Amino acid sequence: MRAALEFVACDLGAESGRCMLGQFDGERVALSELSRFPNGPIQIGGSLHWDVLRLFGEIVGGLRRCARDGHRPAGIGLDTWGVDFALLDRAGNLLGNPYHYRDRRTQGMPDEAFRRVPREDIFAATGIQVMPINTLYQLLAQVIHRDPQLEQAQALLMMPDLLNFWLCGRTACEFTDATTSQCVDPRTRDWATSLLQRLQIPTHILQPIVPPATVLGLLRSEVAADAGLDAIPVIAPACHDTAAAVAAVPAAGQDFAYISSGTWSLVGIESAHPHLTPAVLRYNFTNEGGVAGTFRLLKNVAGLWLVQECRRRWERDGPVEYAELMRTAAEAPAFGPIIDPDHEQLLRPPDMPAAIRAACRESGQPEPAGRAAMVRCILESLALKYRWVIDRLEEVSGRQIRAIHILGGGSRNDLLCRLTADATGRPVYAGPAEATAMGNTLVQAMALGHLASLADLRAVARRSAQPTVYEPRPDPRWDAAMARLE
Repeated sequence: MRAALEFVACDLGAESGRCMLGQFDGERVALSELSRFPNGPIQIGGSLHWDVLRLFGEIVGGLRRCARDGHRPAGIGLDTWGVDFALLDRAGNLLGNPYHYRDRRTQGMPDEAFRRVPREDIFAATGIQVMPINTLYQLLAQVIHRDPQLEQAQALLMMPDLLNFWLCGRTACEFTDATTSQCVDPRTRDWATSLLQRLQIPTHILQPIVPPATVLGLLRSEVAADAGLDAIPVIAPACHDTAAAVAAVPAAGQDFAYISSGTWSLVGIESAHPHLTPAVLRYNFTNEGGVAGTFRLLKNVAGLWLVQECRRRWERDGPVEYAELMRTAAEAPAFGPIIDPDHEQLLRPPDMPAAIRAACRESGQPEPAGRAAMVRCILESLALKYRWVIDRLEEVSGRQIRAIHILGGGSRNDLLCRLTADATGRPVYAGPAEATAMGNTLVQAMALGHLASLADLRAVARRSAQPTVYEPRPDPRWDAAMARLE
């Protein structure tokens, strides 16, 4: 067996980030953690922003740790959440702190967009689910409010593209992350400039789109010197974290759905082409870019953020252990109140438990009786929403879905995985939890010629991960709960 190639996979999520070392021996990938750090919004002047300079410092810190431990990676790849972006001036300087997608300036922006361009036209041009957080509506808010940053901007870079620019000096937008913006035409795989012009969004700021598995350039000399590394290649893997995770689904064939489970739950299937039918528009599904020319037909569903926000509120009264919340939720009575996890009132409430109680009252249901019942309500509601999405994915794709792969941090949540299997009536394969870092590493290996296809990536993933299997347990009460959700 040949000596293992080493890659640094930097994975930034909405709650935390990590730099991982991926070691690929040609058959399997082994992952180890170099560094881990918190992430989250910072409120400045009533607006939510990302502390992007600190995030870049944390990435360089992970590279330093890599060098101190004696590793000499063959490449570095970076992935992040989608939709958020930065604006640069003509000298390549940051014009302001990038906004967080939950900032309130996008409230009402989809309706404002539809007054200017019909919703059907926006979908036809982009194939993307309407969500107020999308880049399209963030940019429209800046147009309407005559934001001086937008007026001065000479370049727009999505979040991973900004960090890649700081790493290697190249301004380019990677395809999988660019598609989350609702500013890309899935047929041409380029910017939907005609749509943007109709919304008076400037198009001169758009940068070239490059496919996943692109070598962007070499690590800047000053960054390499700071980290103690050689001028290694900076690679755009799949720069959207979900696209990276889906590349590492340990499945053979195409009869599966995936749930990339973390702060958000992204529920979808892989397709060779975008689906732009009226049914996809009606169900508000989305067509995001994938690896090796694929698309991800999916729906963004609110995920474990609902639990995270409840826990954050409860911790005002003292420490709350996540494991204890899950243990007591597993023991709580089943089939209590059901909520729609994606209801607008749950998008950014100041008090999540109060918002969930209000949602239950307004739908004529009893409020959850205590914290355990609240978490049980959230998890059962998520499992039912997954079922709703997967049933409709079968409808719009004409494909039978026989199994579900849960990836990411949520794959460690035993109760959520069990409820998902039972609610959907399909076996659930949970793991790998580090699917994003694994996919990031494997696409880097593809970029350097060590893997030839997506099938090759998945074969390595199957040899590298051993998912936990949850077989469904039939219970007619799920059908009654589903009727309540609908």
